[in-house]
Amino acid sequence: QVQLVEFGGGLVQPGGSLRLSCAASGTIFSINAMGWYRQVPGKQRELVAFITSGGSTNYADSVKGRFTISRDNAKNTLYLQMNNLKVEDTAVYYCYCNVDPPFGTAIDYWGQGTQVTVSS
Repeated sequence: QVQLVEFGGGLVQPGGSLRLSCAASGTIFSINAMGWYRQVPGKQRELVAFITSGGSTNYADSVKGRFTISRDNAKNTLYLQMNNLKVEDTAVYYCYCNVDPPFGTAIDYWGQGTQVTVSS
C-alpha cells in the first residue's frame, strides 16, 4: 500500500506564490508518472501537470509559464511551485502517482487533496 500526503495549500492573494508538496510512503517499488490535478465544485477534475520518472513534464495550457512540477526520487516526493497565482487557480489540488510493482499490474494512488484559495 502507498499513501500520498499533500502539504502547502492555503490562502494567497492574486499574484502570490505557493509551493505544494506530496510525500509518498509505504511499500514503494517503483513510481512511474506523478502529477497534480485540481477540481472546482461543478467542474471536471483537470490535469495541472505531470512528470515522468525520467523527468519529462507536461502542463495544462492555463498554467504554463507559471507553475513548475518537479520530483525528488530519492525522497519519493513531488512538488508544484505555483507563481503568479490567479483567482481562477482556486481549487482542491490532488497528488497522483502510478506505482509499478515487480509483479502484477500498475496501481494508481491519490492523495486526499489540499485547498488552494486565491482571493483578494
